[in-house]
Amino acid sequence: MDGGLIWRPVRRAMREVAVVGIGLIKVEKQSALSLRQMGVEVIRQAMESARVDEVDALYAGNMLADELQGQKHVASLLASEAGLVGVEALQVRAATATGAAALRMAYLSVASGEADVAIAVGVEKMSSAPATPALAKALDAELEVPTGATLISQNARLMQMYLERYKVPYEGFVNFAINAHRNAATNPYALFQKEVTPEIVLNSRIVNEPLRLYDCSPICDGAAAVVLVPADQARAFTDMPVRILASAVATDYFRVEDRPDPLALDAARLSARRAMRRANVNPRDIDFFEVHDAFSIMAALILEAAGFAERGEGWKLAAEGEIFREGRIPIATMGGLKARGHPIGATAIYQTAEIVLQLTGRAGPNQIPHARRAMLQSVGGAGSTVLTHIFEIMG
Repeated sequence: MDGGLIWRPVRRAMREVAVVGIGLIKVEKQSALSLRQMGVEVIRQAMESARVDEVDALYAGNMLADELQGQKHVASLLASEAGLVGVEALQVRAATATGAAALRMAYLSVASGEADVAIAVGVEKMSSAPATPALAKALDAELEVPTGATLISQNARLMQMYLERYKVPYEGFVNFAINAHRNAATNPYALFQKEVTPEIVLNSRIVNEPLRLYDCSPICDGAAAVVLVPADQARAFTDMPVRILASAVATDYFRVEDRPDPLALDAARLSARRAMRRANVNPRDIDFFEVHDAFSIMAALILEAAGFAERGEGWKLAAEGEIFREGRIPIATMGGLKARGHPIGATAIYQTAEIVLQLTGRAGPNQIPHARRAMLQSVGGAGSTVLTHIFEIMG
């Protein structure tokens, strides 16, 4: 402080950023490819899509390789295997929002001017060993995990609270699964390519009361990558660039029981609000929303926190069909985490690639007519970290 004035740093002007290349492979229950092979394949695809031979930076999203494959330092491994020796290569983690964290780092790298061409790649091979114990480490290792808490049990707890507080019948959630599987059925990259009926969903086994099998995303393998460049140079790489209008992140109390209202999902609300303000949009401006539907309850809570429904009414958007492709706010347009699959480190990168396909009119039978703007939200842990990205096709 000097003379009563408080010094504040001057915020550096940031460049606008665009996605100009994508790469993805089919999500599988157990891929024949190794972790590095999956990563290198999508990096190659994304670079070919963007027509680039070299990049400045690579950010790799992977949550479980050290636990399941005994492999740390994944970003440098992938850079080396892809022939990108010498580039900045860093591994990024944010639990189950890891892919979105890699995307944000690539975005910030280009926006700040540190890189002119950056790759965000996500890769996860979850089939190698039991993944549930490793996933539980996204919770508090001292106060939650010793009690037997898992991400499944915490989401079951949230769903039970929701059903009781808002007097919602379990049947009100059925369309989350039906929508996801309907969309995955026509997505060649999806794990589950079959539709389901209400009877199948309602009669599926209970995983953790009240969560049933079709409320939960599957264990699977997958990889995806995107190439980011400054928006004012994007047309040199592709005829159909997609601008990232905003990237934002927020956190909540780490433990669910410490939150004043666990159903408020404050990190999702805060990150959505920050992203919308930076993009100068509101929920009515979003043509479709790729939500983090790892569990049906999380999809409902996100719809409420992001402003698409009032508190306690997110489930109604599903029950009334508003989340379907022809509805007011389509979600999980290519199958979502539930049916396309949720290979943790790659999930948000898959969603980014799917958003690019939608906004550039290349989503095939899953195409949302006249879509120009989309939002992506990713949840780390049981809602402790949430990232929001907003995209728009460049005119």
